[in-house]
Amino acid sequence: MPEEIVELRGHLIDSLVLPKVLDAIRSHKGCFEIQQMEVGIRPRDPSFARILVAHDDEHKLELLLQHIARYGADAVERHEVEWKRSVRDGVFPDGFCSTTNLDTWIYLAGRWRKVKYPEMDSGILLLPDGRSARTIKMFEVRKGDPIVIGRKGVRVSAVESYRPAGEFGFMGSEISMEKPKGLLIRALAKQMKEERRRHRPILWVCGPAVVHSGGSNLFVKLIAEGYAQILFAGNALAAHDIESSMMGTSLGVSIHEGAVTRGGHENHLRAINSIRAAGSIRKAVKKGILRSGIMHACVMHDVDVVLAGSIRDDGPLPEVITDAVAAQAAMRRRCSRGKGVELAVMVATLLHSVATGNMLPARTRVVCVDIQPANVTKLMDRGTFQSVGIVTDVQPFLHELVTELGIR
Repeated sequence: MPEEIVELRGHLIDSLVLPKVLDAIRSHKGCFEIQQMEVGIRPRDPSFARILVAHDDEHKLELLLQHIARYGADAVERHEVEWKRSVRDGVFPDGFCSTTNLDTWIYLAGRWRKVKYPEMDSGILLLPDGRSARTIKMFEVRKGDPIVIGRKGVRVSAVESYRPAGEFGFMGSEISMEKPKGLLIRALAKQMKEERRRHRPILWVCGPAVVHSGGSNLFVKLIAEGYAQILFAGNALAAHDIESSMMGTSLGVSIHEGAVTRGGHENHLRAINSIRAAGSIRKAVKKGILRSGIMHACVMHDVDVVLAGSIRDDGPLPEVITDAVAAQAAMRRRCSRGKGVELAVMVATLLHSVATGNMLPARTRVVCVDIQPANVTKLMDRGTFQSVGIVTDVQPFLHELVTELGIR
């Protein structure tokens, strides 16, 4: 039978890494033999296991080894990484190595070399210097690019290496509406203060519910106090924020009275039209047309905003990127390949949250806030396993966060 010997190191027992690896082998219909096992005596002592893994199908063995690699199962034998050149633009060669969001190394020119910009669902491009590599998306591939194939000479950090500790460790446990939200938000506020102290950008990914729920003024306070440097959103957040600022409504509903206004269903279109007539959101602010709200605060405090469009957008606003691939690239430049984002807060926007999560390396701490527990869970199920969830409505969350940060 085709076989491979792998090794595991770390807290294999209390973190359940070893059971997960063995279960994965069984679920892939493989077999194993534990050749060596050393269990740490004290809580801080690491454990070690050497396991022979076998399967009667060589291809299925490769898939199995790729699966358990995310738990830190490294092959004992070192193999020089294998690669092929792409034969067409936008197409990986057959057998390409598909990446995770975990830190990844390749064995190249006799040394383990870290792959730049770890990101899930990508390939690995060998760079011209012959001693380094980076992730590459399918649409970026050009004919002749050297792309890593297979898993020989590829090593991935263990999933457990990214599990948050302390208060964030508590946040990362099972998602439930019954969690004490005050404790969770306090932990987030503490981390946000640390990010600001270290002058690291905080990324926010927000849906229009921030406006609909009456949370705009609270988010503006966060921006003004330096707790938001990058904002990802769609046309809807910006359009309804501008509608709220110019007309006092969101989706035609009065922000102050909560009542539907006469002809209010037209308000967002009139707001968008005003901004398009001005030329852009930034020009509308400079001309005094837009005088308050989230978009106004982003202009005044130099927040880096990416508005990614969708098929249902009205208008759209001038700054909205309507090309999905171009929007991806703009977002990627600011997170996985850009400004060293260590903390991302995703609020009430499932699609934008999943899209952003797919771009972030596993080391980035992600907090997902949504009234629907299923939406919080779905982000983790789509691969952003490091995400921690707060199940609550937007406005109460922002209110308590602003309070915990000591903002008046």
